[in-house]
Amino acid sequence: MDAEMERLLAAIGPRLRSLRRDRGMTLETLSEATGISVSGLSRLESGKRRPTLELLIPLARAHRVALDQLIAAPATGDPRVHLTPLLKRHGSVLVPLTRYPGRLQVFKQVIAPCPRRLVTHPGYEWLFVLAGELLLVLGERELTLRPGEVAEFDTAEPHWFGPAGDHPVEILHIFGRQGDKARVRAHPASFPDHPAH
Repeated sequence: MDAEMERLLAAIGPRLRSLRRDRGMTLETLSEATGISVSGLSRLESGKRRPTLELLIPLARAHRVALDQLIAAPATGDPRVHLTPLLKRHGSVLVPLTRYPGRLQVFKQVIAPCPRRLVTHPGYEWLFVLAGELLLVLGERELTLRPGEVAEFDTAEPHWFGPAGDHPVEILHIFGRQGDKARVRAHPASFPDHPAH
């Protein structure tokens, strides 16, 4: 096996550990989600067990990432954008999905439990919950959003959002400068199964 392959394989374990910790998951939780034993996961993360497709595929599914993100495969002319996650405070992860200066900004976020701190700033935000439960605080109001639910609000109002409980929440987050607001093209009544927010 050549040195480049050895280097790629050796980097997988630390990457898996970092990804799990960034999402606030324990080895026990990940074991339940993947069917891989706790000791097997621990040995994989420490580099004592060689990664195989049978191990990496359920891990990629559990973390909701592409397989090539786990192994850091080199680009091959694929036109897809390779996103770069950013580690934020308290173990949260932010993945920028757009890079349009001065326009709407779209992010995927995995938010770990963190202290509440209401903030205000110019702009407008939309939050779409992918997994977990999101607690949104707007001034004196508190709302709990579940997967598939959406909230939008003016960020001039004091606000905070994060996990509703002790587990991380995964969201799509759209931020627009003042004046950028959603343009609804369908009347809510045409979607009877979806609650209006």
